Parts: sequence; C-alpha cells; structure tokens
Amino acid sequence: MRLGLWVLLCSGLLFIGLLSAANALPSHTPLLAPGLFAQMNARFGPEASEHLQGWQEFVSGQSNADEGGRLKRVNRFLNQVPFVEDAAHWGVEDYWATPVEFVASRGGDCEDFAIAKLFTLQALELPTSQLRLMYVNALELNQAHMVLLYTPYPGAMPLVLDNLTSTVVPATQRKDLQPVYSFNSSGLWLEPDSATPRQVRDHSGSLLWEDLRQRLQAQGMDI
Repeated sequence: MRLGLWVLLCSGLLFIGLLSAANALPSHTPLLAPGLFAQMNARFGPEASEHLQGWQEFVSGQSNADEGGRLKRVNRFLNQVPFVEDAAHWGVEDYWATPVEFVASRGGDCEDFAIAKLFTLQALELPTSQLRLMYVNALELNQAHMVLLYTPYPGAMPLVLDNLTSTVVPATQRKDLQPVYSFNSSGLWLEPDSATPRQVRDHSGSLLWEDLRQRLQAQGMDI
C-alpha cells in the first residue's frame, strides 16, 4: 500500500461496517455456502475449490484448540497464501477481497490477510469485540501495512497477527510496526497497541462497504 496516512485513515473507516457483518455471523453458520465451490471454480479455475476445501477442513479441525492455539494456527495457515499487490492480482489499485475470494484466488495483500483472519477467527467463535484491524507503518518496508489485533481480556496488551511473520506476539514486541489507528465494529481508536486505547470515533456504513457487503452476502458470509 502506497497511500498517504490521511487517505488510509479515511479508507479505514469504511472497514468498520465489515467488522459489523463479521460480528453478526452466528457461531454455527457453515463457513462456506452451498454452490460456492462451483462459483469460485468458474471465476478462478479448478484449483479454487481445493483451496476452499482446505480452508474449511482447517477450520473444522480447530474446534478443540485453545484460544492461543487458534490464533497461532490461523495466522500460520493463512500466511501460506502468496502476497500479491492489488494491481497485479485484481487489476485495480485497491480492492477489498472477501475471505472466500482471497482463499480461492490464492493471493492478496495485507488487508486481505487481516480480513480473512478476522472471519476465520469469528468462525472459530472468538468474539469480534476482541478483534480489531490496525493500520501501521511497517518501518522496515517503509510503507503502510495492516494487521489484526486480538485482545484476550479488557486491559490486556493486544496480540498481533501479521502476514509478515508466523509469530503471534504482544504489540509491544513489534518494534518494526508504528501504530496509526485501529478499528472494529464499535469505532476507531488511537494508541491502538496500548492496553487502554482512546476511542475517537463511532462509524458505520459506507458506499464502498456496500459493494463489499453485496459480495459477502452472495457468498453466504453476511447475515
């Protein structure tokens, strides 16, 4: 991502509706809707259903894992998907892939990794209220970046799930990331890597979100 931070801030607000949709997913809803395999095969080729089946089997196999185990396994599993810039993968400068599109197409950028991890953890019954997407500056890459935060309990230091590493560690240990802001369905926070972040805005809905929401609904991931 090469956008300026102000543009990122404005764009990031639009993601909040996405988190609302994830929060609405019932815990026992099947991960993939009937007919989705054929739809993705038609769009991305015959290997798409294999990728989706692997994802579904992975989620089904995590039911007995503890909370920490689920975080680490989801981070490692989805990090196997190749990183591809939006322009090369989707033919547009900025595209927000649904988790199904990300997995089936076998590619995406940092936003797609974070969103896919969010929905996967939601399917594994981790509450969205404890999950936030966070925009950061990746200092070593010298560019904007997105990760997923998980806060185990109120006041705890958030844990970072990142496509740059298979390790899930507290935010204070990620000296290579400079936090900008974090957000979920409830609003937007500054000091996002802090145990006591400061909420600065409530937000819901956007035209851009509606486009993504339509794709989520068509894929059975929005109720």
